[in-house]
Amino acid sequence: MFDVCVCYADLLNRFDPRAFRWALTMKLAVEEINQSTQLLPNYTLGYKIFDSCAYPLTGQRAAVAVLNGISEEESPTCSDASLLLAVIGESGSAQSIVVSRILQPFRIPMISYFSSCACFTDRRSYPTFFRVIPNDDYQVRVKAIAQLLVRFNWTWVGVVRGDHEYGRFALQGLLRELKGTKVCVAYQEMIPLLYNRQKALEIMQVMKSSLAKVVVVFSAEGEMTPFLRDYMIQNITGIQWVASEAWVTASVFTGSEYYPFLGGTIGFGIRRGHISRLSDYLMTVSPENYPNNPLVKELWEALYGCSPHAPSASQLPLCTGQEILLVQHSAYMNTSSPRVAYNVYKAVYAVAHSLHNLLLCKPGMGPFENNSCAQSNNVLPWQLQHYIEEVKFNIAGEEVNFDLKGDSVPYYDIINWQKGTSGNIEFVNVGLFDGTKAAGEELVIYEDKLTWLTKKVPVSVCSASCPPGSRKAVRRGEPICCFDCIPCDSGKISNETIECIFCPEDFWSNEDRTICIPKKVEFLAYDSLGIALTVISVVGACLTIGVFLVFFHHRNTAVVRVNNSELSFFILFALTFCFLCSLVFIGEPTRWSCMLRHTAFSITFSLCISCILAKTLVVLAAFTATRPGDNIMKWLGPKHQRVIIFSCTMVQVIICAAWLIDASPYPSRNTKYERSKIILECSVGSSLAFWCVLGYIGLQACLCFVLAFLARKLPGNFNEAKFITFSILIFCAVWLAFIPAYISSPGIYADAVESFAILASSFGLLFCLFAPKCYIILLKPEKNTKQHLMGKEK
Repeated sequence: MFDVCVCYADLLNRFDPRAFRWALTMKLAVEEINQSTQLLPNYTLGYKIFDSCAYPLTGQRAAVAVLNGISEEESPTCSDASLLLAVIGESGSAQSIVVSRILQPFRIPMISYFSSCACFTDRRSYPTFFRVIPNDDYQVRVKAIAQLLVRFNWTWVGVVRGDHEYGRFALQGLLRELKGTKVCVAYQEMIPLLYNRQKALEIMQVMKSSLAKVVVVFSAEGEMTPFLRDYMIQNITGIQWVASEAWVTASVFTGSEYYPFLGGTIGFGIRRGHISRLSDYLMTVSPENYPNNPLVKELWEALYGCSPHAPSASQLPLCTGQEILLVQHSAYMNTSSPRVAYNVYKAVYAVAHSLHNLLLCKPGMGPFENNSCAQSNNVLPWQLQHYIEEVKFNIAGEEVNFDLKGDSVPYYDIINWQKGTSGNIEFVNVGLFDGTKAAGEELVIYEDKLTWLTKKVPVSVCSASCPPGSRKAVRRGEPICCFDCIPCDSGKISNETIECIFCPEDFWSNEDRTICIPKKVEFLAYDSLGIALTVISVVGACLTIGVFLVFFHHRNTAVVRVNNSELSFFILFALTFCFLCSLVFIGEPTRWSCMLRHTAFSITFSLCISCILAKTLVVLAAFTATRPGDNIMKWLGPKHQRVIIFSCTMVQVIICAAWLIDASPYPSRNTKYERSKIILECSVGSSLAFWCVLGYIGLQACLCFVLAFLARKLPGNFNEAKFITFSILIFCAVWLAFIPAYISSPGIYADAVESFAILASSFGLLFCLFAPKCYIILLKPEKNTKQHLMGKEK
């Protein structure tokens, strides 16, 4: 069965020379087999050719006629059993479905040369159906077209299909295969089975308005002919066509007028074969050799536009008789790379080899009941089907056989429509798809052989690829192929990926978010802030040493002696180290500097406050001892003062020792506060120990403040308790302000805050305790007398 006539609306009864070539190929194959001495010797194959007009209803009538065994016109009902053993056909899947279902009750095998619908793999519905063309499971579901779309990064495509099973199953297979890929289908349109121009124009409008510039088409040649004619009339360009095997090698589209609209089309074609005698055999067909064959008459009318016989119902002029078949009659004479015709050729030989094997059966060794063989003079169709299922033979170097589903080996040529030297379209083989290869190796494309209408690979995307440094953000309610590009967040990059990824811990993204660069390392260095703190620290230490020298030089004067010179020297010694210990907070932290920072600061401050505490006790005792019977001063002599200082300081030393032994401070890399930087800092190791150290200093300061406050109104022109009270008040204010400032300070500023607190409190103690004394010693020496200090001057 062949679609010699096309029965689509306004194309009714248009003769198809290509389909007629297929029919003649079958005739050639039968004649070769009948002449062979190797295949079916002493047997002659018979045949009858029916025209289904590429329409299921006409195919149904042809099937009924072939079952009846006589012409369709002579008997509208079946009368006797048919001598039919097998059917070669149909071309379209829709026609094959109808014919196969009619043949199924009679168990007549059917071998299709062009029906690729995946639906035929269902052996329960189509148990007698075979084909020599790969099914759509291999063309669509098993990666071919999907791999092609992915290969050229066509992520936004349209799909147009015919209104039949072939188109429906092909679309379903494509959608299944595209799941999990980056390809999306922009639209799905259907060409009506009976061509409707209004519907076609609506489809074309969708194609024009869509961003999808690649269109995959699952349709037959007959449907595409009127569709593409209207497409050209609408003057639509810029579409890259991806053709299915049903029309990718259709000779009707090879005219030069098609190239501006269809040039660069790519698709999967049936494997090309070689039939040595086909060209010469087709040349023998002429009205002179077949004067009574109506199909030859229609061939001449289609090729030359004249009628070989008069009178003619076509009202065409009479042919001259000089017409000859030329190469330019490609629809009929294209035998250089037969594809569908080669499938017809293989199908006929498959029947012949199966029948040959059936006739070779030896009695008692057959495949049927009781090991019986088929009767050579009464072969039944179902017996032949058994041998078709197991047939295996070689033709032109290719092995032909069928799997359990009636399918043949999945193999496709990749066809590219290119402009020939004459301006016509040529079908150029640019690759292959071999379904027998391992996953990922099936598709081979020779890209250097490809040509595109746009001179470069067409672009068909809903959204352009995101540039490096950004990521995809899918638009709400739209396919994943439609997205916006959002810059990566800080600390993330994207280069060849579609997602932003975090940089490693010690790296950060550059401004473009394309590469990870090492993070900037920060610590309280000797920059502007570090130098300022260093200068202040050194100035404070120098001032303290200067006060020490003044006191040492005037150690025998009243001011120095009255204010307990030994304790004053201890305080100045401690304050010197308090100023200098702030220098340990500047520079890159090391293990030793981290341990020294807090311990040196806490011990020196504890020593300083212990000395002030001892001095406060001495001042308080000195004035209260003037009362009769008081002997408190004997408990606050120089030796006892040293014991108080040593004891109070030793408590802090013990706390620090326990801190260093249990969980000493250590250098750490802080990447959490500011993720773009690595802040080198000293971790306290034990927060409890750190706050215990500060708490102990605070306890000493509070005790000192209370005692000094009690002694603030004692008599005398130089009551030092007033200055101690004020100095401790400043000390406490600084460290109370330090706590929230330290906790909230970022990175290196935490060290700067602590260093500043040390310097501020040290300067507060230095100036409040020693500035009045230095003022008297240096500027008011007349007041540097015992009488003046005791308030006994007249």
